[in-house]
Formats: sequence, structure tokens, C-alpha cells
Amino acid sequence: MGGVVSDGGIGAYLVGAGLAGVVGTSREVSLRRYRAFAARDPRVLIGIDPEGVWGERELVALMADRCGVSADPRCVSGQDVIDPGRTVAALDAFAERVGAVAQRGGAVLFGTGHPQRLLGFYAGLADALSAVGCTVLTLAQGRCVDITTRFGLRTAGLDYVRGVGVVREGAGERAGCATPLHSHSPLPVRVALGAAAEEGRPLPDLVIGDHGWVCGAGQLGFEAIGLADTDDPAVFVGEAEGAVSVAVPLDDGVRSDYYLPLTRYVLNRACLSQ
Repeated sequence: MGGVVSDGGIGAYLVGAGLAGVVGTSREVSLRRYRAFAARDPRVLIGIDPEGVWGERELVALMADRCGVSADPRCVSGQDVIDPGRTVAALDAFAERVGAVAQRGGAVLFGTGHPQRLLGFYAGLADALSAVGCTVLTLAQGRCVDITTRFGLRTAGLDYVRGVGVVREGAGERAGCATPLHSHSPLPVRVALGAAAEEGRPLPDLVIGDHGWVCGAGQLGFEAIGLADTDDPAVFVGEAEGAVSVAVPLDDGVRSDYYLPLTRYVLNRACLSQ
């Protein structure tokens, strides 16, 4: 799975790796999150403040259009399906944005709520952009972020691993040793961008990430692109309403090394292959 993927073979790779085609996300989980989004649950909005009225039927229709899941509201069980053609088209649009920021030597902020899965994908992009003269920002490193979870309020520390923003439970030395957390919260990117504004530091020309990183930045008016699964309707609503520039539909829960060929594909399409 770790080899170089050609432009012609990317669709087959996505299906073979479980990134598209029949994916691990269940229809039941996705529909539950669509209902929560329709009810404006902040845990599912993850930083997006929708302008339109998004009920469950509207969300099913949107996700069918953007991802390729079943458009039939009577389909309430089984596994979701992502159309690999839609994923490839979105990856190409994603690569175009990466190439554009590289050409102008812009500043880029990376962040992930899926550090165990997606960190390597983003870190490879960060390395390549840094190599061509872009500034990879590490804003508000060490700042505390209070994140609401199903276990209650947890204090996390904002940290960067290979140029990619993550949160770790606790603060100070404890946070530096803790495993990065899975998070949907937009608070880390808000803290990072707020600290940059307060300190007069450069702001990003492009934010690349997932979950609350891409939604939170996009809602604040920054150009934001990222990856999203079929149970992350906020990213696709953000794209539909113009807050998010590109949302790439794929399963965000497979093995971390399965995403590395996508890094190489994006860099190749962006003319940044090393």
C-alpha cells in the first residue's frame, strides 16, 4: 500500500486501501451525526455557523452529492460508500491550492484532530512546502485549550509535531509527553489564530487540516482545505456555503501509512515532488 500511486491508478488505490468505495463508517453513525448537525449541536458543527437551513434530508442530499453516499433517506443501515471519482477530483482541487500557495511562498498552518491517522499525510506536505520557501506556522505553541468532551471539560496543550498542530492532554511538561488527542474542536485553531493576531505574528495564507481546524479557520475567513469522512457533515456544509475551499471525502480511520501515497499524489499534482 505504501508505493507510489500513478495518476491513473489513484482511484483503484483508494478503493483497495479502504479510503473510498465501501468504507468503515456506518450509515447509522453518519445519520446520527446528520441529525445532531441539524439540531445545531456544537460538537458536530465543529466551528461552522451554517447560513442555510440544514435538516437531515438536506444533509443526506449534500453528502450524496459531495461524497457519493446513498441519497435514499430510507437507507438507514450498512456501510457508507464514497465515490473514488469524487475523492480524486477533490484531491486534485486540494493539490491546486497547495501548488498555488507554494508558488507565492505563502504561510501555511497545519492541524489535525486525527493525529494517530493523518499526521504523516500533513507532515509530508509541510516538509515539501517548507523546502520550497513557504513558512510553516507553529502558532501559540504550549497554550492551553479547554475542550469539552463526552467526559467533561479537559484542558489540553497546543503542540506541533513535524509542523502539524495537535492537542495533548494536560499542560506544560505533562502535555509535551502526552499522546496527541483525537479532537473535533475548533478551539485549537481559534487559539492559534487569536494568539498570532494579538502578537502581530504572520497569519496563514492557507490552513490545511481536518475537523475543527479546517472548519474553525474557514469560518473565520481564512482559506481552508482538508479531509473529511462521511460522518463529518460540517466540512461539506462549509464547502457548500463557501467557508471551506476544498473538502476531500475519504475514510479518516484507516492505517496511517495508507495516507502516505496520497501525500505523494498531491505533491506530484502540485508540481512539488521531491
